[in-house]
Amino acid sequence: MKDRITLFLCGDVMTGRGIDQILPFPGDPRLHEPYMHSAAGYLNLAEETSGPIPRPVEFSYIWGDALAEFGREAPQAKVINLETAITRSDTPWQGKEIHYRMNPQNIACLIAAGIDCCVLANNHILDWGIRGLVDTLDALDRSGIKHAGAGRNLGEARAPAILETGEGRRVIVFGLGSLSSGIRSEWSALEERPGANVTEARLGDPVFSLAEEIGAIRRNGDIVIVSIHWGGNWDYKIPRPQRTLAHRLVDEAAVDIVHGHSSHHVKALEVHNGCLILYGCGDFLNDYEGIEGYESFRGDLGLMYFADIDSQTGRLLALRMIPTRVRRFQVRRASETDSQWLEDLLNREGTRFGTNVKRSAENRLMLQWN
Repeated sequence: MKDRITLFLCGDVMTGRGIDQILPFPGDPRLHEPYMHSAAGYLNLAEETSGPIPRPVEFSYIWGDALAEFGREAPQAKVINLETAITRSDTPWQGKEIHYRMNPQNIACLIAAGIDCCVLANNHILDWGIRGLVDTLDALDRSGIKHAGAGRNLGEARAPAILETGEGRRVIVFGLGSLSSGIRSEWSALEERPGANVTEARLGDPVFSLAEEIGAIRRNGDIVIVSIHWGGNWDYKIPRPQRTLAHRLVDEAAVDIVHGHSSHHVKALEVHNGCLILYGCGDFLNDYEGIEGYESFRGDLGLMYFADIDSQTGRLLALRMIPTRVRRFQVRRASETDSQWLEDLLNREGTRFGTNVKRSAENRLMLQWN
């Protein structure tokens, strides 16, 4: 179909801390956490749980089976929430217990997967202060990877990433962060201060101001994504304010996809007026292997979301989801049992949103909606 655009979306991608330690250029492993003082400790936990992890690994290692899926689906754009600073800064944000960072020399791991856009409006982008944020922006810029949701000033933080997909078509990505996800109010960008694009820091109605920004840049055939970091880590409930905001973004700001993340596990999704809303994509890659607690949520399971969008209308044509599991710091295809678990989850949580999924013999989940 001429007007069909295929996009890849996923949840949180955390390539710092323990994962940084297995990449070709491991950074300083020292941590400032109350329970772990070296990033090597997270590597040890994962090995105790799943077995030896080779090191150093190639930059492509962490993506594992996802690379074959990228080749099979051939999305025109890949958008992730990058939940780590890319910096050598050794000054963590005071009063914050967890700090993620990846050595800038390891940014090739993002290039290896062909990532087009990193959303930065999240509760870890300033873990290493303003220097850590600016280092991250510089590293992405040098590598030609677009970013949205944080910047060297307010204008840059609010500016969208514009991804060219060929034949004059574009994907426009706005990054937003909500205080409900743990982002600190003082992380909000100002006219002359680097920071994140924080929803609650906008004067007046945030949907109205965002609609103006979208209207000023959008042209016929563009696909507009609002990628938003919102809500807590562990809960299947979709708070009414989130659903209201998502619906208003579609109805009043003409957003085609609401890409929600922050929860450490997969949450429900919805199709509202033909547009895709992901309320929580779960974690896609992290170093949490072996950490105990909240096992019933299966935070080790994730999804690769491949959305086919009509570029003329912005409407969802199809959504394919590939179940994944993180093991030995690598994204792998989930087993049939784990895929069934995710199918049951999406069908249970999707009931009130009029959505359900069907699983194929290859353990791919296809979205169906009313």
